[in-house]
Amino acid sequence: VQLQASGGGLVQAGGSLRLSCAASGRTFSSNVMGWFRQAPGKEREFVAGITWSGGITYYANSVKGRFTISRDNAKNMVYLQMNSLKPEDTAVYYCAADQRRWVVDSPDYDYWGQGTQVTVSS
Repeated sequence: VQLQASGGGLVQAGGSLRLSCAASGRTFSSNVMGWFRQAPGKEREFVAGITWSGGITYYANSVKGRFTISRDNAKNMVYLQMNSLKPEDTAVYYCAADQRRWVVDSPDYDYWGQGTQVTVSS
């Protein structure tokens, strides 16, 4: 599975961004997709996850109510709509895929895309 993340950029606090993740290759082997982020000097952390079938969603407490993960099965795309952005949301955001649904909010995904930088200015 190959993953391509895009949509990052610079935005002021309170603004919005929409990240996209395009999946290609053996996409049938992935049952769950996730978004993670890593800020400078910090460990990579879970942001949101979604199952391909059923669209069950999971969120980190820090983004719940502000971020929305969604997927388009026909296009093999996963999105992360980020609203009410805060400076502490600044990080490199990564999308990930895995066949095992139980890894949804863990860093144990098998497939990772390159990151996309999100910078939120105060």
